Amino acid sequence: MADPRRLSTSATRVQRSGIREVLALAITRPGLVRMEIGEPDFPTPAHVRAAAAQAADRGSGYVQSAGMPRLVEAVRRRLAARAGIEVEPSRVVISQGAGQGLAAVFAALVSPGDEVLVPDPAWPNYEMQVTLLGGVPVRYRVEPGADEHDVVVTLERAMGERTRAVVINSPSNPTGECWSPEVVAAVVDLARSRGVLVVSDEVYDEVLFEGQAARAVSYGADDVVGVYSLSKTYAMTGWRVGYLALPRWLAPTVAQMQEPLLSCVSSVTQAAAVAALEGPQDVVASMVAEYRSRRDAVLQQLVSALGPIPGGRPLLTPTGAFYVVLPLADGVDSRRAALDLVEHGVGVAPGSAFGDVLRSSVRLSLASSVEDLRVGVTRLTDWYAVTDGGQRQLEAAALR
Repeated sequence: MADPRRLSTSATRVQRSGIREVLALAITRPGLVRMEIGEPDFPTPAHVRAAAAQAADRGSGYVQSAGMPRLVEAVRRRLAARAGIEVEPSRVVISQGAGQGLAAVFAALVSPGDEVLVPDPAWPNYEMQVTLLGGVPVRYRVEPGADEHDVVVTLERAMGERTRAVVINSPSNPTGECWSPEVVAAVVDLARSRGVLVVSDEVYDEVLFEGQAARAVSYGADDVVGVYSLSKTYAMTGWRVGYLALPRWLAPTVAQMQEPLLSCVSSVTQAAAVAALEGPQDVVASMVAEYRSRRDAVLQQLVSALGPIPGGRPLLTPTGAFYVVLPLADGVDSRRAALDLVEHGVGVAPGSAFGDVLRSSVRLSLASSVEDLRVGVTRLTDWYAVTDGGQRQLEAAALR
């Protein structure tokens, strides 16, 4: 007799996100400074909230699975005006945030045993989603400042007969690095030559300081999926609206995948998304300027308090997104360090959540107020000094 409580093999292989592990603890601690999650602390713009209220008053109901025509058109205009990307309506799909959009793309592409190349370091959900489908996530190492030759060689070595897609993410979560146009173009060219799809996660495409967004779709409309979101750009994380720019051959299937996955994205939040894309954009520039100011202040405070980083590893300056990666002492378990830091009043994301490259680092989110960041970094650097960047914690663990 079959066990009705038996879980699927794929489900049991999905690992919990290290970010969410820290978050679950952090939200229960009054007075703890939240630097573990990438959620803007700014309010959603007033005109966006007003548009949602008006839509709710008119009444909400089911709408097209691929997205309301007015929002699809607003997305098309946004991509053309700010990214130089021309797409017809049939190639746009509205998703419940970028995460669900990625899930729909992978569901359309990945069969059990298929491989998807994911960057290391990277947002952990790429691997989780591929694994849930019975696919095999294959990590490729992303070195800071790598040129197109280095990236292409790395990807060539990682690609195999069952490679279906390669994920790129610029600006990067967690490092904030932005790939140059030359690197992005080289990746698209390589993938095209191998019959592999590029899935370009560009949810931070407008949170730029000195860098450039990937704009990968512009290098190959039939070889690239562009993944975008309103969450970071407009401080709309809870509204759950993202969108995809898809190749012609893939768009109908992904649009169809929306039906069993969610029927449709809420008509109320889609109305809010229209207002965000069509309304005044000065709020975006103001938020980005504030993130840049916070980045500079946090880096200055870290350098002033810590001096040289253990092991001589550099403290990188992010050129996009809103994160700073802080190296710990070599060999330190960043998960253990992050959990210990919760006890010291500050939440950070363990680098191990993003792969192997940052296993001995932590990620700090700049999406908190200036005062919270100042207090949080002080608590972090005090812990850092007492533990020698986690080295004493490592030595204590070795003795147990």
